[in-house]
Amino acid sequence: MVKICCIGAGYVGGPTMAVIAFKCPSIEVVVVDISATRIAAWNSEQLPIYEPGLDEIVKQCRGKNLFFSTDVEKYVREADIVFVSVNTPTKTRGLGAGKAADLTYWESAARMIADVSQSDKIVVEKSTVPVKTAEAIEKILTHNSKGINYQILSNPEFLAEGTAIQDLFNPDRVLIGGRETPEGQKAIQALKNVYAHWVPEERILTTNLWSAELSKLAANAFLAQRISSVNAISALCEATGANVAEVAYAVGKDSRIGPKFLNASVGFGGSCFQKDILNLVYICECNGLPEVANYWKQVIKINDYQKSRFVNRVVASMFNTVSGKKIAILGFAFKKDTGDTRETPAIDVCKGLIGDKAKISIYDPQVTEDQIQRDLAMNKFDWDHPIHLQPMSPTAVKEVSVTWDAYEATKGAHGVCILTEWDEFKKLDYAKIYDSMQKPAFIFDGRNVVDPEKLREIGFIVYSIGKPLDPWLKDMPAVA
Repeated sequence: MVKICCIGAGYVGGPTMAVIAFKCPSIEVVVVDISATRIAAWNSEQLPIYEPGLDEIVKQCRGKNLFFSTDVEKYVREADIVFVSVNTPTKTRGLGAGKAADLTYWESAARMIADVSQSDKIVVEKSTVPVKTAEAIEKILTHNSKGINYQILSNPEFLAEGTAIQDLFNPDRVLIGGRETPEGQKAIQALKNVYAHWVPEERILTTNLWSAELSKLAANAFLAQRISSVNAISALCEATGANVAEVAYAVGKDSRIGPKFLNASVGFGGSCFQKDILNLVYICECNGLPEVANYWKQVIKINDYQKSRFVNRVVASMFNTVSGKKIAILGFAFKKDTGDTRETPAIDVCKGLIGDKAKISIYDPQVTEDQIQRDLAMNKFDWDHPIHLQPMSPTAVKEVSVTWDAYEATKGAHGVCILTEWDEFKKLDYAKIYDSMQKPAFIFDGRNVVDPEKLREIGFIVYSIGKPLDPWLKDMPAVA
């Protein structure tokens, strides 16, 4: 019986291992983590992450061939294949600060594997890591090997949150990178055999280590680039009276371009896009390629520009001041169908409005008040450290209240900002919301989920990203 152990019970480790256990009843899968509260949650009725379809799978396999434990060393020692999916935050100080990945957690995992192992192991990098991490890990393991053989594989994660289970069941591709030696090829085959339980052979791609590591960074950079491209066009649409939805539809009809990832919005978020691009930028700089580095930096610059442009629109529309005004924020997660708030544009928008002394009332169907308060009080990149190393529950931001109902959030507000494209926001009774708000009542739709014309008929002044401007906004400066 093959035994798999995964170090790190987060957004990647948990769902990936649950699906492997579900699809491979003959394999014993144990997910280990030093956080006792996180493991307790995985063993409870209330899982620590929300992902459609995850509950059923975990509950079906848990206790049979899927286990969650804090006994890290025992299960690493017993495993044939060890997946490592630990945090790889962006460094905030020292060499490469603000760009390079911090491999502290990775390195301590590697040293622990070397310490406890008594038999040969295949070690698989699952976390998004910078190119050449495998080489560093390999050195740590071989220098501490005590005669044990390790093979390092890179098996990057291509999950999209909100559809992770679907993505795991039916992946576009599974990428496995390894050494081009006979031992390396044998290790690749062993991991391939696990995925082959449910993934068609032609979708399992094998490459060398560096190609696998770089493919992950490149894929995320390309996706983020598309979002920044359409967001850049959205600013031009507003200036000229074009409609970004029509432009994106026309562009996406070209089969070479395709329609995906062309929705203009307040900006991209999530744990990977910005981090991976910063990483790519750093690697380019380290390899003496400043032109390439600057090219990819621009993707993040446009994303930051889009968020500040949105805040400026809100403030400029409301007579250039939001001081003391209640503004409702609908949606805090970085996209619908997930409770994940990592790098969500809502953080920068809220901070921008609070900086102008607004009173903010937030509603999101999946994000807790504790999480929202943490996000607004944390420094950039803090979120990417294990929870027990994050600042303890920081002082609550008093200008912020969190409600469990959209109508409560919008009651008495001067403006409403829609920052996540939750389906329920399309179905709200906006006439009821209008009646409860201060007048003039503003809606700033950062996700283009509502129909601006219908809302204008109700009486709202509407700003939709990249759509022709409301006459009210035409006289207001676009940049405050």
